[in-house]
Amino acid sequence: MSDGFRELAHVISKQLGIPPLAGEAIVSLLIFLITIIVGWIIYFIFERYVKKWAEKTKTKLDDLILENIKAPIFVLILLIGIYYAISPLSVLKGYSDIIDAIFKVAEILLIAFAIAKVFNVLIEWYSEKRAEKGRRLSEHLLFVLKKTIQGIVALFAFLAILSALNVDLSGVIVGLGVGGIAIALALQNILGDIFSAFSIYFDRPFEVGDFVVIGEHMGTVKKIGIKSTRIQLLQGEELVVSNRELVSTKIRNFKKMKKRRVSFTIGVTYDTPLEKLKKIPEIIKDIIDPSKLPDVDHLERVHFKEFGPYSLNFEIVYYMKTRDYIKYMDTQQAINFAIKEAFEKEGIEIAFPTQTIYLNREQ
Repeated sequence: MSDGFRELAHVISKQLGIPPLAGEAIVSLLIFLITIIVGWIIYFIFERYVKKWAEKTKTKLDDLILENIKAPIFVLILLIGIYYAISPLSVLKGYSDIIDAIFKVAEILLIAFAIAKVFNVLIEWYSEKRAEKGRRLSEHLLFVLKKTIQGIVALFAFLAILSALNVDLSGVIVGLGVGGIAIALALQNILGDIFSAFSIYFDRPFEVGDFVVIGEHMGTVKKIGIKSTRIQLLQGEELVVSNRELVSTKIRNFKKMKKRRVSFTIGVTYDTPLEKLKKIPEIIKDIIDPSKLPDVDHLERVHFKEFGPYSLNFEIVYYMKTRDYIKYMDTQQAINFAIKEAFEKEGIEIAFPTQTIYLNREQ
């Protein structure tokens, strides 16, 4: 096509009686102006029609994608225009291979930039959708996702540039594979934590704000990072646990609990009369009444369970509507006060650890 432009420049210079270089400059300028006009028309179509069409759709994803690819498309058209605009110039004929390589590299980089922008838009859109459902992604995870995608796009762009420059890729790919293995071995601990972070985010054994128990530690998850997770313990200090350790240990997540099952035992003394022992279940049932305790779902059972070492033990089991620990403790406290008060009225003595020693006195 460049030869055709040069012939056109030769015809113009001959018709106008001007030097060949001037004819080439005129053709070059005309091509560039036509490119500007084409680019402006495409930009106008985007702004006037495509953008309005995207605004009518239910999702904002297409609006964001169009907004981010609009400028790269316009720049790509300009690059193509500049390339064909300088093709008639005979002074650059000896540098055609270099010019071709430069423009190929520029086009590949521009396309890679547009692809990376689109992926970033998709990640942001996915994050917003999760946030609407109350499962917002961590800023650290978003950062790592974006950087990972940018790195992958950059790698493919690099390989495309080498291919465009007619470089044999077999040696490059082998080198990248060996280098990748070496890096993975050197950073295996860090990579293990990073992959564990992805496992936590996608499997969601817990989320920020959940109350969890890990081994002997219990607290609220405050931050899920790429390498570690931070938990605010009940004692006040912050526990930092590596993500790799978290995915390989047992975790009790109380946020997943829909109802709280409460089981406790009351022991009364052995000298409590049978009649009063039989009253205890009714006393407990009257105290743990959902109409009196709004957070109680229902009382499951009250039983005289066993003859203990120093007490007659009753086991009580009830369910709460909420998993909130503070409300559970407030309710249990109210139940304990009521039991103590009722037992005092009935003359029932709550047992405490005692020992009775019988001595045989010889006469």
